[in-house]
This record gives sequence, structure tokens and C-alpha cells, in this order.
Amino acid sequence: MINSKLRAFGWIFRLLNPTFTESRIRIFARLNRKFLSGKTDKNLDCSEKWILRDDNSRLRVCIFKSKEHSGNVPGILWMHGGGYGMGVPEQGIEMAKVLIREKKCVMIAPDYRLSVDAPYPAALNDCYTALLWMKNNAESLDINDSQIFIGGDSAGGGLAAALSLYARDKKEVNIAFQMPLYPMLDDRMQTESATDNNAPVWNSKSNYFAWKLYLGELFGKDVVPEYAAPARATNYSNLPPTATFVGDLEPFRDETILYVENLRKVDVKVSFRVYEGCYHAFEQVCPKAEISKSAVEYITSEYAFAVENYFAGQAIKKM
Repeated sequence: MINSKLRAFGWIFRLLNPTFTESRIRIFARLNRKFLSGKTDKNLDCSEKWILRDDNSRLRVCIFKSKEHSGNVPGILWMHGGGYGMGVPEQGIEMAKVLIREKKCVMIAPDYRLSVDAPYPAALNDCYTALLWMKNNAESLDINDSQIFIGGDSAGGGLAAALSLYARDKKEVNIAFQMPLYPMLDDRMQTESATDNNAPVWNSKSNYFAWKLYLGELFGKDVVPEYAAPARATNYSNLPPTATFVGDLEPFRDETILYVENLRKVDVKVSFRVYEGCYHAFEQVCPKAEISKSAVEYITSEYAFAVENYFAGQAIKKM
């Protein structure tokens, strides 16, 4: 069932790491911080800032932009993946390069608190803090505040979907466009694709342990906030235009399809593709495969369309 160009890596990955258990999530979190934090790219202007949370603790945000940066470009808040428990914002560098090459932008990537350190709502609060900071400092960041975009992959896609709901309800920031790629949306894990899924990279068991860490005391409860698990939302109206994709072999397939259907039911503009024979994060782990290139080209073209067509002015004055 796996695309022929993805099979070898999938087999090797499943052999080396069949499942992300809680202990492995914690180990990978430490390794990511040790070896990826502070990573830069010679083709980008990479910097970081520390911004204040409401409790006066500091949140690190990475800023990626073109070395030939011009002002008044879209700003993209990009949330990294890792099951809410692993990863660092520097994972967004490759996506930043692709998008900036297509249409110049400024990417802001928050180093949100991971579930291994603090469960929900810590990560969402951090992402919203970064979103507010981005809006309020749009001029100094050379960002067009009518083109605030958000996106992310996997858990980062889940955070993007949650942030869209949260920002809509808070009414402090207007988001013009979102790219929640193969998002992690549903803690109930009852869809066909999320049940007994043993595909490479991310499977049903990994999903279980990641949600358990992220939700903490909420895990397994009947009532879980929609800002924690956006699949539980009942109102999808007035969300920003959306572009996303998912592989047909991965656990998040069905919840992504349902999310797209719910957006379309309330007339949210959506562009969506399902890639046959593809497991989780295929375009990242096998970037040279033709189907991976196709997925990246697709989302890049959707981003370019958004730059030309989607705007959302900010009604609230900057602080």
C-alpha cells in the first residue's frame, strides 16, 4: 500500500522506532533541543527574540526571512510538529525556505511549551502570545498586518486549527489564511484511520501516548475543550480560508477529511488533497520522492494564491 518511493525509509523507521512511547517522546524532546535548537540556514536571515508571556516568563520565537527582505509582506506564524511533546521551531526552516522562495514573507516560529514540560493549554497560550506579538509588532517586523497567516504540520497543524478557533472567539487578531497540514485534531481516536493504524513514522499507539501527555488530567474525559482538540468543535463558521493535505495511510486521514467537510459546510474556502500511499509527514522524511515534491508544490501554490487573494484587516488598534 505504501508508495514505492517511500517504502524503504518507512521500513527502516518502523524498525528503529516502531512507536513513540511516553519515554521515547521525552528522549526525542531532549535530543531535538540539544541538536536542533539554534540551527540556522545560510540561505535565510535567521534570528530569535524573547517575548513576555502574561506571567512575565519569556517565550523564544524564531524569525526566518529572506536575506533580500522587503517590507509589507505576509507574516506566517508557523507551529512545529512532534505530537505536542517533541520538536523545536527550527524545524520550520525548510518550509520557510520554500514559501519565501515562492513569495517573500516573514515566518515567526514559537518555541511553545511541550507537553513533556506542561500539558494543555500551555502550548496554545504560547502560540497565541506569539500571534498577538506578531500583530502588535507588524510594522517593526515589516509584516502586512492584513495578511497574518498561520500554519503548521502534525501537532503544529492541530495548534493552527485550535488557534484559528481561539483567535476567532477572542476577536483580537484577524487571521487571513491557514495551512494546518495533516493536523492532529481528535483525542478520541475513534475514526477508521486512527484505529489500529500501524503505518510508519506515526501510528495509533504513538497517537495515544502523545494525546495522553498533551491533555494531562483531561485525557480520557468526555469533556475536552475544542481548543485542545479542534475535532470537538461544533461551530466552524468564520474561520479563515484553508489549505491542507494528508496521506491516505496515516492516523490523521479521517479527522482531516472531517475537518475539511465541516469547514465547507459553513462556506469556508478550502483547498484539500489526499495523497495515496503516503504515511505521516512523508514530504519531510522523504523530500526527494516525486509524490513529496508534488505535495510541497501544491501547498506552495496555495500559499501563493493566498498572498494574492486573502486579506483580513485588523480592527483592534496596535498597543
